Amino acid sequence: MTAATDILATATSAPAASSAGTFTAWTRLGELTLSPVDPDADAATVQGWLAHPASSAWHMGGLGVDEVRAYLAGLVADDAQDGWLVRLDDAAVAYVETYDPARVLLTEVHDALPGDVGMHLLVAPAPVDPAERRPGLTDAIMSAVVRCCLTDVAEGGRGGARVVVEPDVTGAKIAAKNAAAGFRVLGEVEVTDGGHTKTAALSVCTRDDFAASPLGAGVDPAPHLRGDLAEHAHRHVVAKALTELTHERLFAPVADGAADGAPGADGPARYRLDLDGVTYRFAARTFALEHWVIDPGSITRTGDSGDQDGTELPVDALELIAELQPSLQIPDDLLATYLEELSSTLAAAMAKRDRELSGLTPDATRLVAGLTAPGPEAAHQGPADQAEDRRRTAETFQAVEAAMSEGHPGFVANNGRIGFSLPDYEAFAPERGGRLRLQWVAARREHTHLALADDQTESGLYDAELSSAERAAFADRLAARGLDPAEYLFLPLHPWQAEHRLPITFAADVARGDLVPLGPGADEYTPQQSIRTMFNRTRPERHYVKVALAIQNMGFLRGLSPAYMRATPAINDWVADLVDGDATLGGAGFGVLRELAAAGYTGDVYHRTPRPNAHRKMLAALWRESPLPRTAPGERLATMASLLHRDAAGRALVTELVRASGIDPADWVRAYLDAYLYPLVHCLRAHDLAFMPHGENLVLVLRDGVVRRAFMKDIGEEVAVLADRSLPEQVSRIAAPVDDAEKALAIFTDVFDGVLRHLAGILAVDGVLREDRFWALVGECLARHEAEHPDLESGVDLRAARFAHSCLNRLQLRNTLQMVDLADQSSSLIYAGTLANPVART
Repeated sequence: MTAATDILATATSAPAASSAGTFTAWTRLGELTLSPVDPDADAATVQGWLAHPASSAWHMGGLGVDEVRAYLAGLVADDAQDGWLVRLDDAAVAYVETYDPARVLLTEVHDALPGDVGMHLLVAPAPVDPAERRPGLTDAIMSAVVRCCLTDVAEGGRGGARVVVEPDVTGAKIAAKNAAAGFRVLGEVEVTDGGHTKTAALSVCTRDDFAASPLGAGVDPAPHLRGDLAEHAHRHVVAKALTELTHERLFAPVADGAADGAPGADGPARYRLDLDGVTYRFAARTFALEHWVIDPGSITRTGDSGDQDGTELPVDALELIAELQPSLQIPDDLLATYLEELSSTLAAAMAKRDRELSGLTPDATRLVAGLTAPGPEAAHQGPADQAEDRRRTAETFQAVEAAMSEGHPGFVANNGRIGFSLPDYEAFAPERGGRLRLQWVAARREHTHLALADDQTESGLYDAELSSAERAAFADRLAARGLDPAEYLFLPLHPWQAEHRLPITFAADVARGDLVPLGPGADEYTPQQSIRTMFNRTRPERHYVKVALAIQNMGFLRGLSPAYMRATPAINDWVADLVDGDATLGGAGFGVLRELAAAGYTGDVYHRTPRPNAHRKMLAALWRESPLPRTAPGERLATMASLLHRDAAGRALVTELVRASGIDPADWVRAYLDAYLYPLVHCLRAHDLAFMPHGENLVLVLRDGVVRRAFMKDIGEEVAVLADRSLPEQVSRIAAPVDDAEKALAIFTDVFDGVLRHLAGILAVDGVLREDRFWALVGECLARHEAEHPDLESGVDLRAARFAHSCLNRLQLRNTLQMVDLADQSSSLIYAGTLANPVART
């Protein structure tokens, strides 16, 4: 049973001959059908084809009609084989055999999987008259036959998941045809059939292989990159760029004709921005802190010079940056990098919207339903009920985390992720909500530093984070290589880092045994919005794990410095002790999620170069407390960034939360400010302590849809003491003395401008709470803190008339590779005059 084109298919089951039916395939040449062969009716046709010289590879050319009839009858009677006749417009054009390779032909040379289906194809000889030949017929037959093998049985096919072919290695034309159908050669094998032996090219073709092949239906590797989603993404990013770059005073739109309603905060007005040869027009509302809310659907772009005068042009975020380049002044050598980060941001926006429109990502209504779900009744708060409630809390927490459509409210290019491929994006992007297993490496202890919080031990950390089975397996793998497990520390790596960096960038370290890859751990994790921080989904009460990830994202290579993290647990202990020991912060329910342990490898050559470099930040990790063990039944968790989220229908999560809570919007905002703003103000005024309190660094605790308290995270890299205070030696690096005006920017820039101006705009636009009322509540919060702490000796004035306008996008535009020096952030800042304080004393 040797064929001119030999094809085998792996199937979920191998259908018996009695189950065979007719399969129909539509091709560019017409309708092709595969029907069970009839030995009596079809023997003469098949015999004529076998006798043709073109069919010599079958070695059956000497058989007569009766012998072929007997052969076909025997094949049909065998439950391991089937025969088929292929017809085009009722004319027979090919003969096919399918069989179970576990029992037929390849039993000695092919590791057949359960359900494999083998197939042989004999195409009818071409007509002698060239005018009667059908160009493309062989391709059409091949496509229809492979499609039949890979189509589910319920749809008339053979149910295969894989097709395997074994043509003679000397058949160049056959090899080309197989390649066109998506076959991949596994190797050469010796195949004997009917006394004839050949060297065959054993090859396979999966369903995906065939679909992506020239003869398959084709596969769109990026179905989210389509026009309608691109239109929405471009408009969203252009609206944000116009909003934020106007806010940072890089240009100034002007009024453009009659307003659609009362101008300013009470209604949208029309504006225009004239650039060199291009004009943008849009509707917008303006608010305090020079905040703009632009309607993306209102944006138009017209050409105003040459033969395109007044011609409407596509709204394109990349073109906008090119047109704004004279104003933005991005360094020429970094412009392409910024454009690539912006392109990645657009791609992510398309993918996010596609997932939400398809229902894969929950909308704001579904998210709020989870965040407002009641806990177990008091009478049913046993261990099982509490465990189930905590599981629901974790699931909702991560559903909200994955649903975010905006990586950062201020940065325009906020989803850069340069270094990720499309499969990487699908596997590791936070908005995909996927699960991954961390890869572990054993790092030689003499070249690795492990820093621990005061209440932690090495054995306690690893006993909690790794199961006994994992620890034993890792130790056995080291011992199998003749290595002493006691000489190594276990270090978790992001899967991308383990694939792209460990075996390449650190090849020498692996070769000499200073780094030993151990494989994946058991627990599954979900990436957080901060992309390199992982939440444990298998054991949600366990720690977050933050790992180095050497991709470029939002102005930084997302590494972790082993040297910098040596003091991280000590800094976290000091901050936690200060917070826990302050009665005011305790009364507000404010807490920090400590970074309890940090580990980093420094034995590579990059640590011996004269100057620090990004390669020193590629093999490190830290462990941070999870908020889940600190929640009570009925409490729900959400990243604060979620309050600024709008779903695909434009519904804001904060608006839905306020409405679902059933309380007055002012009371809702007041509770939120008490949990967020009040503790931050107290830390600054009482302790000169400043955090980086943007949306992703705060975890909110809600009950019945209302914010009750908050946890601050990302302490080690972000916290600062802004005064000349006596600090323990290990903590001294966080001292950054500045004057009182700059101290106040910890609230003005990071809270007022970085978070609250966006929140105020959403609530005002949605008709939930007027902006003036919102800022009045902020003022009340500040006044209450002053009244409740009259003895605090602080020169920080948060009711000053104006404050310095610090600009984030200007930082990224100036240096898209490293926006600020983390060791000296203050001197890295860029200012654009001052902003009027919306809560200034009147």
